[in-house]
Amino acid sequence: MRKFSQRVNKAQSVPKKIVVLYRCVFLFCKFSEVRKGIMSSVQTKSDVILIGAGIMSATMGSLLKELAPEWKIKVFEKLNSAGKESSNEWNNAGTGHAALCELNYTTEKPDGTIDCTKAINVNEQFQVSKQYWSYLVEQKRISNAGDFIMPIPHMSMVQGEKNVDFLKKRLEALSTNPLFQGMAFSDDPDVLRQWMPLMMEGRDRNEAIAASKIDGGTDVNFGALTRMLFNHLTGQKGVQINYRHSVEDFTRTKDGLWEVKVRNEERNTIEYHQAKFVFIGGGGGSLPLLQKTGIKESKNIGGFPVSGLFLSCKNKEVVERHHAKVYGKAKVGAPPMSVPHLDTRYMNGEKALLFGPFAGFSPKFLKAGSNLDLMGSVKPSNVFTMLAAGAKEIPLTKYLISQVMLSHEKRMNDLREFVPTAKSEDWEVVVAGQRVQVIKDTEMGGKGTLQFGTEVVTAEDGSIAALLGASPGASTAVQVMIEIFKRCFPEQIADWEPKLKEMVPSYGLMLSDHPELFDEIKEKTDRVLGLTVAEQNQAVQ
Repeated sequence: MRKFSQRVNKAQSVPKKIVVLYRCVFLFCKFSEVRKGIMSSVQTKSDVILIGAGIMSATMGSLLKELAPEWKIKVFEKLNSAGKESSNEWNNAGTGHAALCELNYTTEKPDGTIDCTKAINVNEQFQVSKQYWSYLVEQKRISNAGDFIMPIPHMSMVQGEKNVDFLKKRLEALSTNPLFQGMAFSDDPDVLRQWMPLMMEGRDRNEAIAASKIDGGTDVNFGALTRMLFNHLTGQKGVQINYRHSVEDFTRTKDGLWEVKVRNEERNTIEYHQAKFVFIGGGGGSLPLLQKTGIKESKNIGGFPVSGLFLSCKNKEVVERHHAKVYGKAKVGAPPMSVPHLDTRYMNGEKALLFGPFAGFSPKFLKAGSNLDLMGSVKPSNVFTMLAAGAKEIPLTKYLISQVMLSHEKRMNDLREFVPTAKSEDWEVVVAGQRVQVIKDTEMGGKGTLQFGTEVVTAEDGSIAALLGASPGASTAVQVMIEIFKRCFPEQIADWEPKLKEMVPSYGLMLSDHPELFDEIKEKTDRVLGLTVAEQNQAVQ
């Protein structure tokens, strides 16, 4: 800019007033940059940079310190502490997603058979997480497993003859897999009253209703787990965790490193940090950051933000009368993310009861984000993908509008399908986290297909990776990180395998194919994490 100013000044054809005006604008811009801290910078190098202090970065950081303890790791989080966005306990359902009760993980084919592929894969991945968590507890990396994971029955509840038939076939299909052993089915009102007394009170005995139940479910406080992992990382050599630091841009250096431009919000300065590998685990904020990398894999990807609401029970007597996570079936035409569920939760040592989710709309990609997030994510590289999604997802738009317009009493009517005797004064609205559903072009769905799962995007050379999307994300974090390691650290993964097998004994195997190993691992992880039947009975009392 300065050289251009000199050229303008020397040019005889340019009026002097324009030169003076240009210089004033230039000086104003420089003053603004100085005021914003742009002229004050710090430069550092490390092996890995983690962006976002949520469960994903916490999991990757803790794994890497086990596998490569000599590596230097830097973490940047724009908020003032860990686990405050999607990982926070009030911003997600807290279900240890193992497909024990989530009906959207099993689909009915046109011939009436049940496809269990996704359910089995999700359960396998959750078993990997449990193994790693039990390793951390055994090695005293973290303590008091009961502060982040509690045993809780997982149940599915359906209404109507057709859905009852579906649930029965679902259990029959899953029962052949060792991961789902112990699941029971009943359409007997007397049995259901024992399983879920609050939900059966005031219900017509002649109503077609059924439920499946398995005692091996969990409630996971991912916010607490995230904080535990970062507390452990804080004391590790070579780890630096920086709160109140916002990532603004990325540049690829000549020697192949990533240079990350970071604003120190407290000092109002700009810092430049270089690393061989960068992981973007910023929840809803991951997409805009991924776009700033400029990698080809970031093209033709968009995001659609959906906010969530839950009803939280204020009446402790009602809370104590329910002890399960009960998932229903999404209504016809509703998206998978709208599956209703009545959840027993444990947060900060207290039992809670939540029902939802109810969808809302906000253009923000994070609860602490900007109203310009959605508009700013539309780029020349994804505009047609976004437009195609808009044309295809008109039913979703209508659904979101209808959800936004719901009154408290209408939400209560939805709750009364689960709890017929629910009183409006006993329940209040709690705002949950923002989720950014991935929009991308796929072979099956065509251009602008809305995705409802967890997506991992990695650069071709493995130098950068980003995690996008929503459920079952947190529950499968360990397996997701292992897959990223395979893609991004192909030279190290063979050397890491012995340690990975120590931390995750089933590494490289499908537990579904090794029932004896599954029984052995399950017995150990449940014992270490306090998830045995005895522990569960104690939790109920």
